Amino acid sequence: MAQLSARRVALAALKIWRTRRYFADRVISRLLDDALLKSTDRAFAVELFYGVLRNLTLLDFWIASLRPRRIDVDVRDVLRLGLYQLFIAKTSEHAAVYETVHLVTKRQRPIINGILRSAIRKETDLRQELRSQPQDIRFSHPKFLIERWGKEFGDEATTALCEWNNRPPPIYARINRLKTDLPNFLERYRDARSIPNIANFVELSSPNKALSQGDCYIQDPSTAIACELLEPKPGEKILDACAAPGGKTAYLAELMQNDGLILACDREADRLSLVQENVDRLGARIAEIFRHDWTKTETPEAIHSLAPFDRILIDAPCSNTGVMRRRVDVRWRLKPTEFGRMRDRQLEIAHAVSALLKPAGILVYSTCSLEREENEEVTRALIRDMPSFKLEEQRKCLPFTNHFDGAFAARFRRTN
Repeated sequence: MAQLSARRVALAALKIWRTRRYFADRVISRLLDDALLKSTDRAFAVELFYGVLRNLTLLDFWIASLRPRRIDVDVRDVLRLGLYQLFIAKTSEHAAVYETVHLVTKRQRPIINGILRSAIRKETDLRQELRSQPQDIRFSHPKFLIERWGKEFGDEATTALCEWNNRPPPIYARINRLKTDLPNFLERYRDARSIPNIANFVELSSPNKALSQGDCYIQDPSTAIACELLEPKPGEKILDACAAPGGKTAYLAELMQNDGLILACDREADRLSLVQENVDRLGARIAEIFRHDWTKTETPEAIHSLAPFDRILIDAPCSNTGVMRRRVDVRWRLKPTEFGRMRDRQLEIAHAVSALLKPAGILVYSTCSLEREENEEVTRALIRDMPSFKLEEQRKCLPFTNHFDGAFAARFRRTN
């Protein structure tokens, strides 16, 4: 894909995502790896791709208003890019129209040009018409999500949540205190800014150097809740049952001052390779990597031989509704049945893992979901099904109140 423009990369990414249903992050990262783009053009391609995905329903509403007749799906992608530039990214009208028109064949250019020129003329009317549309169109979220969030959080909070999901996220990083500390980090990386009341996280615009040096790990401050609730101590044995991509594993090692043992498990080999890469770069020497699927097979002897563990973290696979602004296409993948399915899987993992905890040991169950089925309902089921486990504390981070990504964690103690 050498020498393609940012717009052509974004257009190619939209088609691949639409036709092959790969995860959005995978699509754009692979295309950018093959494209010879300057850093500014790479950033523009990412903005266009994610911006269209964040606003799909809204953009299609405008397209339908401008062109009621059926439109070829490939042409629709081009119009989505053009309207995103004109109405949301606020790209100059000349550049948005001219460059977008030249993404298609000469035969198709009059159609694209005509619709985009019409959009410019009718912008005021289009925006006025949008105000009377339901939330799922105005905020480009599936209707079933809007309805369930409205029942759970109320209309005002649902609006705030949708607006949150549609904003590009800042880059937050946890300072790796196995290698540095906040004053030294801020001195070395001048674009970093400390976050009030959160001592070991920063916001920064150019993380590449700090990442390569192992001085930080990119993650939202809400991800720290589960690790801090676990309260690991130096010298202990910890099981990180669902460890990929390894950020929490490395944070546990930091909290333990690299003294003890962390067994980091996950079910997929390629994801475990990423765990290994991250813990190596961050200097988490006490982490041992092991492949295991808690829902498929009996716990292997290699894990049993290390049990019982002092503490266990289950950062369970979930629907990711708390991190939609970072995982942009999650909203278009979810189905109403997903939450019950995830709950059943989460409980299966928790039941398989719980037997490995020592008496008086601590188990923390966590997700990055906002959904009651995956959080409070799982907690209640664990209390019901495992009478020797006592709930000690629950914490929740909600984007519309805490202003970080959504997260949930529950701390249990196994009684004697």
